[in-house]
Amino acid sequence: MEGMRSREEGERSRVVARMIADSSFSQCWFKYGLMHKCHWRWMWLIVALLVLAFYYFGVSSSMLLSGVEKDVLAVNLKDGGHSRRTAYSRSREVMEQVYHSTDIFQRSFKEMEEKFKVYVYPDGDPETYYQTPRKLTGKYSSEGYFFQNLRESRFVTNDSAAADLFFLPVSCHKMRGKGLSYEKMADIVRAYVESLIIKYPFWNRTVGADHFFVTCHDVGVRATAKVEHLVKNSIRVVCSPSYNGSFIPHKDVALPQVLQPFPLPAGGDDIHNRTVLGFWAGHRNSKVRVNLADAWQYDPILFVANNRLNRSTGDYIYQNQFYRSKFCICPAGSQVNSARIAESIHYGCVPEVIMADFYDLPFNDILDWRKFSLVVREREYDNLKKILQAVTVQKYRMLHAGVRQVRRHFEWHSPPIKYDAFHMVMYELWLRRFTIRF
Repeated sequence: MEGMRSREEGERSRVVARMIADSSFSQCWFKYGLMHKCHWRWMWLIVALLVLAFYYFGVSSSMLLSGVEKDVLAVNLKDGGHSRRTAYSRSREVMEQVYHSTDIFQRSFKEMEEKFKVYVYPDGDPETYYQTPRKLTGKYSSEGYFFQNLRESRFVTNDSAAADLFFLPVSCHKMRGKGLSYEKMADIVRAYVESLIIKYPFWNRTVGADHFFVTCHDVGVRATAKVEHLVKNSIRVVCSPSYNGSFIPHKDVALPQVLQPFPLPAGGDDIHNRTVLGFWAGHRNSKVRVNLADAWQYDPILFVANNRLNRSTGDYIYQNQFYRSKFCICPAGSQVNSARIAESIHYGCVPEVIMADFYDLPFNDILDWRKFSLVVREREYDNLKKILQAVTVQKYRMLHAGVRQVRRHFEWHSPPIKYDAFHMVMYELWLRRFTIRF
C-alpha cells in the first residue's frame, strides 16, 4: 500500500513538474485541488508579484511627498487602516495640488536626471568669467549657487556633440565691484560673447537659441540687456522676470532669488500661532509699495510698515513677523525679484503676491501658484484686507500645506539635492531644450 502511495506521489510530482514547465496552471488547479503544493507555489509567486507592484507604485506615488506630508503619514499610520487611507489620501491630495501635473513632472524630471547634458564654455575673459566666492550669501547668492552646483553636477559634459544646451559662464559680479558703468559692462559682455562665437561653432548652428546664461541681480540684467543677440536668442535665467524688460516667458526662466542662509529655522505646522492677518515691511521704492503703505500702515489687524525692519541682528523682528503672520504681502519693488517670496515660503507664511502687470513667477511652468499663494493685481491693493479676510479656514489650511510642500523648491544646497532650487532651474532649462529658434 505504501509502495503504491509512493509511486502515486512520484507520478504526481512528475506531472506537476511538467505542468509548471508548460505553465499549465489551470490543469494543476483542477486536477489536484486548491490546496495542492503546486498551487501554493503559484500563490507565493502571485503574492510576491503583488507586493512588488504595490511597492513600486507606492514609491512612485510618494516620491514627491515633502517632509511634512511624510510626518503626517507616520503619525496617522499608528491609528489603523482608516487613518492610513485618510493620511495617504490627504498627502497625495496636497502633492497633486501644487503641481500642474504631478505625473508629467515626475516622469519628465526623471528623464532629465538621466539624459540632460550641458556644455560649459571652458574659457573666458577674467573680467566676466564667474569665480565662485568663498561664501555664498546676499543678493548674488542664487547665481553663485547655480554656478557652483552646475560645476559639481553630473549634468556637465565635455562632449559638445552630446550637449542639449550650452552655458555662457558670464557674470557681472566682479565688474560691479570695480565700479564700472553699465555701458562699460555691456561692452565687456558683448566682446566676450563675440569671442566665443568666433572661436567655437556652437552658437552659429542655432543663432544662440540653445545657449543660456544666469544673472540674478539688476546689475547683470541691465549690463546684458544691451547685447541684443544675447537677449533675443539665448535663454535668460534671471531674477527680474519682467515682460516689459525683454523677458520672454516661453524662452526665458524666472530664477528664484533666495537670501541664504536663513537666520531662523523653517516654519512648521503652526497655524494656531499665526495671529497677524497680513505682514509687509520694506522700502517705498515702487508705486504699488507707496500705495500699500499709505492705505494700510495704520490698520489694526495688518502689520504694514513703510520702512525696512532689522533683518539680521537683534531680536530678529523682521523674521519673527513671518512666524506670526498668516499671509506675507510680497509687492513688486523697483526691481522685481522673489527674495521675499522665498522668505515667506521658508517661514511657512502664505505669500500674498501683489503683482505688477507682465511679471512671471518662479517655476510657473511647474507649480500651480493658486494652490499655495494668493496672487492679486496691483490695482487691487485697496481691497487687500477684504481679500485676505475672505479666505476660509479650510482654504487657508490647504494653502499653508502647499507652502510647506513647495519649500524645498526654493532652497539652495551645496552639493545640490533632488528637487531643490538648482534642480528646478535645470528642469526649466530641460523643458526649453527644444525652444523656438529665432
